[in-house]
Amino acid sequence: MGLLRRVNLTLLFILVLAALAVWSLAQDNIRIGTFHREGMRLGLDLRGGTHLVLQADISESSNPAEALRGAKEVIERRINALGVTEPVVQTQGEDRVLVQLPGVGAAEARQLIGATARLDFREVGGGGPGDFVPATGIGNDGLPKRLTGEYLKPNSFVSLDSTTNLPVVNFEFNPEGGRLFQQITARNLGRPLGIFLDDQLISAPTVQAEISDRGVITGIDATGARNLSIQLNAGALPVPVEVIQESEVGAVLGDLYIRKSLIAGGVGLAVVLVFMLIYYRVPGLVAGGALLVYTAIAMAVFKLIPVTLTLAGIAAFILSIGMAVDANILVFERMKEELRSGRSLGAAMEAGFARAWSSIRDSNVSTLITCAILFWFGSQPAFGTSLVRGFAVTLALGVLISMFSALTVTRVFMRMTLRTPAGRRPDLFTPL
Repeated sequence: MGLLRRVNLTLLFILVLAALAVWSLAQDNIRIGTFHREGMRLGLDLRGGTHLVLQADISESSNPAEALRGAKEVIERRINALGVTEPVVQTQGEDRVLVQLPGVGAAEARQLIGATARLDFREVGGGGPGDFVPATGIGNDGLPKRLTGEYLKPNSFVSLDSTTNLPVVNFEFNPEGGRLFQQITARNLGRPLGIFLDDQLISAPTVQAEISDRGVITGIDATGARNLSIQLNAGALPVPVEVIQESEVGAVLGDLYIRKSLIAGGVGLAVVLVFMLIYYRVPGLVAGGALLVYTAIAMAVFKLIPVTLTLAGIAAFILSIGMAVDANILVFERMKEELRSGRSLGAAMEAGFARAWSSIRDSNVSTLITCAILFWFGSQPAFGTSLVRGFAVTLALGVLISMFSALTVTRVFMRMTLRTPAGRRPDLFTPL
């Protein structure tokens, strides 16, 4: 394949990619098969949400550190099942867990996270219908065991009752739990079996038949059913927790930050484009077009992956624009040196890209290594924060896309420019 054909195909690829990027940014709701995206993901500082500090009661735990770590893992599983974007769950000190949930109200967060979610089954005792005692059976080891949520498989789900059309939570026991459930239902035929969550009766269905491995929980609304299903799948908290600090971040503050950040980024980009055009002339104009393509592609990637944008992430994106400009400047300065040595425009351009590659590669690799270190630090419970991780991820993606922009987009645009009348005027390619 000849050079001209390769350039034309690459240009077509860039234009199609840029058009798709602009199209994706213009869509509020993208749905292609199972792929679904709805706008940019925004962090707590931009979108608003809930900030909670939970205190765990570890006074009766034989291993407080393990109990706190277990509570953190259960909370993380509950949040992940809820589908919250870019949550923060960190331990603080000896008995506290910090939780930040973008886009989630305080009441919903407290209901989902603050509940211990200890499920147990109780049968009617000798005191009458309201007197429930723990339901027990003989376990695999031949010893009596109480039937609780620890025997549930993590596959509960919500469905609608075919008769009442009300939500129910479907659950399934593991083999030992199924054995206990079969014994309990066999001796309670025609009698109610109480289902308790954190010592609160939530359902007391009458046992109609001997059941071995599965059942349903009724008597709760749709939100409660969803939360209960999530809690059962995530498991009960190993220790009780109490919300000791709660605050809600308003979206109005986030809108203000977004508007100011966009204005700052737009003004900065415009100033850079004007400077490049005045100082580098035709190459500056080409670099400006490449930067616009870079901006569209980068924002589309952030939306489609998706990357959760925070104030720190926006700062990283603006920084990556500067690095894209820096790569173009390296190329143009090398190109200027080649022109001064007497080479033709085409030869000077190719040599400029070849000579600038090592500097661009080294600086970007160094930045990517720094991003990896920042991401690692941001993931550590002792001093980590999602802002650091968000900054690292956004900057790393921006750097990778900027390399494509500087080395491919700018190069193709320059090659196409050399085929125009401007390509026969070396003075238009020499900086002021």
